[in-house]
Amino acid sequence: MKLRLARRAVGDAVVVAVEGELDLFTAPFLRDEVRDAIKLDGSRLVLDLTSLSFMDSSGLSVLIEAWRLATGQGGGVCLAAPQAPVARILRTTGLDRRIKVYPDVGAAVEAL
Repeated sequence: MKLRLARRAVGDAVVVAVEGELDLFTAPFLRDEVRDAIKLDGSRLVLDLTSLSFMDSSGLSVLIEAWRLATGQGGGVCLAAPQAPVARILRTTGLDRRIKVYPDVGAAVEAL
């Protein structure tokens, strides 16, 4: 399994669970899912990274695009529960200062 995505509504937010590896080959699938989620379900987006085991720069660019799309429509993006390797990339690149990271989906949904 490379990447599996699941979308659900939680309150007035949309949560996309991202499972597996987010890289050059799988990033376009998440990009499409994020665009659809924002277009169809609203601009308050939580990306649940609990089961994301790997992310490279392609994944980072999707996160930035998601943030731009959502904030451009008056919403926002939060990240929930990244594993240590993913959290390290978010910290190292400083992306965690632009897109807030929360320990779980519930906290992320509340923060939006």
